[in-house]
Amino acid sequence: MTEGEKNRQGVICDMCTNERLDEMGNILDFLEQTEERFRYKTAVEDEKLSLTYHELGVMARRIGSAVSRRVEPGNPVPVLMEKSPITLAVMLGIVYAGCFYVPVNPENPPERQKKILEVLEPSIVITDGGRVDAEDTKTMSGPDRVRNSDVRVEVLTAEDLLSEDADPDRLEQIRIHSRETDILYALFTSGSTGVPKAVMVSHGAVIRFIGHFTELFNISEKDVIGNQAPFDFDVSVKDIYSCIMTGASLALIPKEYFSTPPRLLDYLCEKKVTTLIWAVSALTLVSALKGLDYRIPTSVDKVLFSGEAMPPKQLRAWQKALPGASFVNLYGPTEITCNCTYYKVERTFGDEEKIPAGRAFPGRNVFLLDDEERMIVIPGKTGEICVAGESLSNGYYRDADRTEERFPLYPVDGTHMERIYKTGDLGYYNENGEMIFAGRKDFQIKHMGHRIELEEIESAMNGADGIDKSCCVFDKERNRIFGFYMGGAEPSRVRREMKEKLPPYMIPAKLKKVTAMPLNKNGKTDRAYFKRLIREKR
Repeated sequence: MTEGEKNRQGVICDMCTNERLDEMGNILDFLEQTEERFRYKTAVEDEKLSLTYHELGVMARRIGSAVSRRVEPGNPVPVLMEKSPITLAVMLGIVYAGCFYVPVNPENPPERQKKILEVLEPSIVITDGGRVDAEDTKTMSGPDRVRNSDVRVEVLTAEDLLSEDADPDRLEQIRIHSRETDILYALFTSGSTGVPKAVMVSHGAVIRFIGHFTELFNISEKDVIGNQAPFDFDVSVKDIYSCIMTGASLALIPKEYFSTPPRLLDYLCEKKVTTLIWAVSALTLVSALKGLDYRIPTSVDKVLFSGEAMPPKQLRAWQKALPGASFVNLYGPTEITCNCTYYKVERTFGDEEKIPAGRAFPGRNVFLLDDEERMIVIPGKTGEICVAGESLSNGYYRDADRTEERFPLYPVDGTHMERIYKTGDLGYYNENGEMIFAGRKDFQIKHMGHRIELEEIESAMNGADGIDKSCCVFDKERNRIFGFYMGGAEPSRVRREMKEKLPPYMIPAKLKKVTAMPLNKNGKTDRAYFKRLIREKR
């Protein structure tokens, strides 16, 4: 067997078992073991507050007892809070109550937040109190934001829950009935119908994935993980549960630090951060703005990146600054629990080269299907990336049709049918048998580290006054979204209305009014025409 065939076999199927992981079906078992081993060690901190593992556990159990008095196990509890040590205690408290947490960014526009709450139909929402800006209702957070959403729900603050007593007996009874298939969390991703969809991930899926993740990349209690991602972005799942399962410390980096690289690098050095599990956009922001010329975080020995293609030029800047660090390219959508492939970077790449997505994580089958759903094994031929094996998500909350569509049955080994996830991403094998990401199959894109359905942006545009029809396209080379529309509205007004409905990273960089929407041979909007148009105007 050639080296390329061996690597392809590793991508297609790389199975392993871990007895310790199989014995435990609830992430709280790991939290309590870690609390027992590292009682007074820092579990999580930011620039304002630090909690030991014991303090985190005590808070979580108190919050869990309070939540359990209001919500039956198995139900979603939205957490409308900025990331902080208290937010993590709230999330784990929801898990103690036998429920699953749903992080919701407080900066979401009211309309998107309303859609999220309509999907979940929760009985309570947990917030931090107050407003970001009392003079501007668009920037409200906490109770005011929820009450203005017109969704009937009890609003509680973390302080409300922490004021109640813990009930160990109540929590024990809930735990007795827990299973590894119970949902741990749900994260919302963009939906093509204009309605966001909630990806449900179980305890067992996280336990198995993080078990492999920490072992492969040598994450231990000695590490300090510098958290970049907000808690509603699945990159943060690796930060949080790598710490909980190993005893590492979690240093939460304030989001505003990423706009001032010197402040960010000072923070990394101050906290002695060893591990960066960041979106590509965050790493490239630091290197592109020459932050590494100001100060090098010499304690960092592991840099793992994901979310979009890493520009080799920016990767080389990090490799030069941290020659002793290990670098890993990670690939995978939220629906398969964070990542399904990895590539350990052991050389420098030229500007025209593509950094491989690599091979499958243990316990995963990652393979390519052609348009006739036949498995591809030869190098250079492009197909849709599909995933089977452990750690697939449970599907989309209250959306059985979408779940069945994206998680069909397929005979991966050629005989028996098993559940797979069709990513909608395209890929191919290089001559070494390594998977190479080759873009999106449909109109879903990766932009600023987020997975976005262009149709959701179009839905928001179409809802604006004076818009008859719209089309959005993505210029991959310039990493920009362009919006075209028919109607009498002026671009400035359309942009203002879209900001009421969508987060900033989904707003097109440029909006242009057109007199007609060209159609392709199938009678659909000719997106290729608009892509040619923006290429010609570069």
